[in-house]
Formats: sequence, C-alpha cells, structure tokens
Amino acid sequence: MAVFQCNVISYVLTRTVDITVIIPSTTIPESMASLMGNADAPAPSHVVKEKYPVLYLMHGMGNNHAQWRGYTNVELFAEERNIAVVMISGENKFYRDVPGGDKFFDFVSKEVPEFVTNYFPISDAPEHSYIAGLSMGGYGALLHGFSNPERFAAIGSFSGAVMPAGDPKEIEGLVDGPLDVSWLAKTALDGGRKVPPLYIACGEDDFLFKLNTEFVDTLKEHHADVTWVPVPGFTHEWRFWNQQVEAFLEWIPRTDGYAAAGKRKI
Repeated sequence: MAVFQCNVISYVLTRTVDITVIIPSTTIPESMASLMGNADAPAPSHVVKEKYPVLYLMHGMGNNHAQWRGYTNVELFAEERNIAVVMISGENKFYRDVPGGDKFFDFVSKEVPEFVTNYFPISDAPEHSYIAGLSMGGYGALLHGFSNPERFAAIGSFSGAVMPAGDPKEIEGLVDGPLDVSWLAKTALDGGRKVPPLYIACGEDDFLFKLNTEFVDTLKEHHADVTWVPVPGFTHEWRFWNQQVEAFLEWIPRTDGYAAAGKRKI
C-alpha cells in the first residue's frame, strides 16, 4: 500500500490539520510474479486504471488520524479490497460545528473530500463513497450520512455514540434538531430522501449497547435499510473495531471497476 501523512492548511479551520490517506498500490506478490517467470502475470505498474472508491473513516473521542492505523489492520483490509481510506484528526469536536469556534461540519463535508479527490486518485462519485466511524466517529458518520445522504453509498457506525453529547441549552439543535442523529434519520426517511444502507454494530457488553439497540429500533420503525450486528463478548474496544471495519468493507455495496476482481494477494 501507499500511505500518505498529510499536514494540510485548512481554509475552513484556518490552521494546519493532519490527514492520513491510504491508497492501494502494487503488492509484493504482484511485483514478483512476472519476475519469477509467470508469463500470465501482468507487468507491475503504478499507473492507476481508474479512481479508487473511498471510505472516510472517523476516529473516537481522544484519538486522532493515526489510531485506526495503529490499532487495526485497516491498511491490509483496504489493500486487499482496492479501496482508499481517508482518516482525519477530528479532535473531540464530534465532527460538527462548535458554537463560536471551529466549523468542523464544513471541514468534513466539503474541504476534506475536495482535498483528497483533487490530490489523489480518489473518486468523488457518491456511488463509490462510504463513511463510517467508531464511538464519537460513529456519531460523525451518522451525522454526515443523514445530513447528506445523497453523497454516500453506505454508512457505518461501530459502537456509535448515537446520543448527542453536550448541553442542549448551549448547543442549538442537539436534541430534536440537525445535530441529533435520530431526528436526522427520521426526518430524512419520513421526508422520502434516499438514505443509503446502514451498518450498525455494537458489542453486547458495551456501555452504549442499549442506546444503539434503541437507535436501530427507531431506524427500523421508519423503514431504513439497516443491518444490525450485535456481538457478544465485546465492550468498547479496539479488537471489536478491528473486526468490524473489515466486516463493513466486506458488506458495503461495490459497483466500481475494482470490485469484480475480488481480494488481492498481499
């Protein structure tokens, strides 16, 4: 794989931010096959045949752009499946605007896709774009997925913090408003907007399990296309998220030109 650690000047946040981008590239088995006399093996090349589908992957509270790489095998999973992965440092801002401060919603929804699809061979097509995250990042994925459902082909939340965090008296729209993912879901679904398929997973020993169960019940009541994955034996932990990010990459609907080839040899 090719991994890019980017320190980018954000025009939305008016400061530098860290972004990690994973791009599939030539593997060792692919590069060695033709050299070892396999006449049927194509010559290795860094020429990109078409832009890659992309997963925007959000971290949890207290983490940054590096934790998904450090604690999971997301590089391996992405390389095997020919999909790019974009990870930003969302600080502890829940990927939404902060009253009187950072405009993280605009940063995530506009500037990050603009940056990665112009600097890297990454598709900007909604049918090739996916968003997911863990805990706080699960909230962020749901927030952006329901706010702009036409921009994504699937949404994933792993141990998602589906209850809005913060003081409703200080943050407008936190409950029954545009920062409440349950309200957003009901509004989008009842309003006839085309909401992409949802993948919701949570460990049964997780302190957020009950909230996720109730959230999934709400989604089903409003006729969402939701896959609910409760898993016994897991709490709020990286072993679970490592398992689930691979499961999500297996589950997502793929229509891009790389999908038919199946998993690559790493």
